[in-house]
Amino acid sequence: QVQLVESGGGLVQPGGSLRLSCIASGSIFSINDMGWYRQAPGKERELVARISSGGSANYADSVKGRFTISRDNAKNTVYLQMDSLKPDDTAVYYCGAHISKFDNRRAYYLYWGQGTQVTVSS
Repeated sequence: QVQLVESGGGLVQPGGSLRLSCIASGSIFSINDMGWYRQAPGKERELVARISSGGSANYADSVKGRFTISRDNAKNTVYLQMDSLKPDDTAVYYCGAHISKFDNRRAYYLYWGQGTQVTVSS
């Protein structure tokens, strides 16, 4: 099985910072891209940032210049450094990754974490 576990969410004041982490574990052969998504109440899940296995990153326009995604391939971990947070950043943040397993090395499937709440409020 494959599991993704996020951590690092919480309550922060506007202008503050948080760092999210997501660790992938289980019968993993290879991880392609990893990303962070968020879903606010009453809204659809949206991409926040994504990073390839080689380190190329792309961001939603709403977070460019404020958020930084990074990954440690040796630890199967992806991070999201969030600075200058705004109330509009309030959402449940999900980690997603395209992963292949040892029993089917050519096939990549999208796996999700359980989500971590980020609340930006004074």
